[in-house]
Amino acid sequence: MGTVGTLPRGVRIGYGAGSVATGAFGTVPGLMLLPYLTDTLAVPALLAGVIVFAPKAWDVLLNPVAGRISDRSVDPRGPRRPWLLRAGIALAACFALLFAGPDLGSRTVEVLWVLVAFLACATAYAFFQVPYVAMPAELTGSYAERTRLMTWRVVILAFTILLAGASAPAIRDAVGGRDGYRVMGVAMAVLILVGAVLAYRGTASAPVGAVAPGPGTLRDQLRLVAGARDFRLLLTTFVLQALACGCMLAGVDYLAGDVLERDGAATLLFVCFVGPALLLTPAWAAVGRRLGKKQGYVASSLVLAVGAGLAALAQSAPAAVVFAAVALVGVGYAGVQVFPLAMLPDAAAVDARRTGSTRVGVYTGVWTAGETLGLALGPGVFAVVLALGGYRSSATGGVAQPESAITAITLGFSVLPAVLVLLSLAWLRGYRLDEEEVEEWAHA
Repeated sequence: MGTVGTLPRGVRIGYGAGSVATGAFGTVPGLMLLPYLTDTLAVPALLAGVIVFAPKAWDVLLNPVAGRISDRSVDPRGPRRPWLLRAGIALAACFALLFAGPDLGSRTVEVLWVLVAFLACATAYAFFQVPYVAMPAELTGSYAERTRLMTWRVVILAFTILLAGASAPAIRDAVGGRDGYRVMGVAMAVLILVGAVLAYRGTASAPVGAVAPGPGTLRDQLRLVAGARDFRLLLTTFVLQALACGCMLAGVDYLAGDVLERDGAATLLFVCFVGPALLLTPAWAAVGRRLGKKQGYVASSLVLAVGAGLAALAQSAPAAVVFAAVALVGVGYAGVQVFPLAMLPDAAAVDARRTGSTRVGVYTGVWTAGETLGLALGPGVFAVVLALGGYRSSATGGVAQPESAITAITLGFSVLPAVLVLLSLAWLRGYRLDEEEVEEWAHA
């Protein structure tokens, strides 16, 4: 089950490079797809929310299957690595098609194009993300080394979110119209492909041990994973926070255009959100080493919730206050990515040591299914908030919105995510795995 000691820096960076693919795909659809549907294809907000959510709901079902398949894969390159290349190439190709629909003269057909392409993206992503997230539990048995590994991953993830989240709207606006979305889609597809190839090549020398899949059917494995108390509590916390982040991500374009009404505000909001993560991810890792992963997770969650709550001032306060609040969200966001991703392989590895069989892929499949569900529900919930506020969809954008819609955008971006993050901490209280127990099982 991997090594107990430290990993070469090249492996850490190589593994972290996979976040270029996950970060681009995790960010751009959540940021751009809902506005594309409501403000370019004139799809009503509720229907647009269903279109964004449905393919991700398919992922929720598919991810545990992908995990089980990767657990049972046999390849001289390792059980997980080949999936990074295969699924990464498929994901990039499907993503390029997502925004590339021609002007077909029928809104129904154009919406179906988006739905089918996004479903294909979601399928490819499941077979990339699940093996990718499963790898740390097999790369090292060290509690501290997993935090270092996740630090590299989150730094690269933060940089990718900044790059993709800031450049995608800029590319769209520079080209203009539907052509802007098409060019943006191709650019992001190239970014996804680069991340997948770098992760595949960068982990070529990773010290992955032999995988011994757990016995029984997938249903048996899921039942055992569901009975793992620490994993279940951690997953619930993470899913609620993914839902909160999904709401904020979906709201960026609307907050920038309809509430702040500033040119380039969407890009600036993204810089404020992700910039602190680039600088402070190592600081959160240091907090984890000093206080423990759980306490670091609680602290970063509280920072994120406070920042989100302050963003509720968007309708009345100067724009600078909103940007500062979003920057505070970014400070917390760095931590809520580092800690749960470092805690997940602890739970999976302890289970493997206890039982003598590996369910890492199934654990990861359930985890990524939960994350996918949260991030997919975020835009869906935000679309419901828009509909309740009376948001007006159009084919050209720039339509004056009623005051109720402006309020809905603000609350959906701020108060709702803050409440969700605070609520998630009720489950985290019961998590018990600490460094002593994890290291004890690693040497057992």
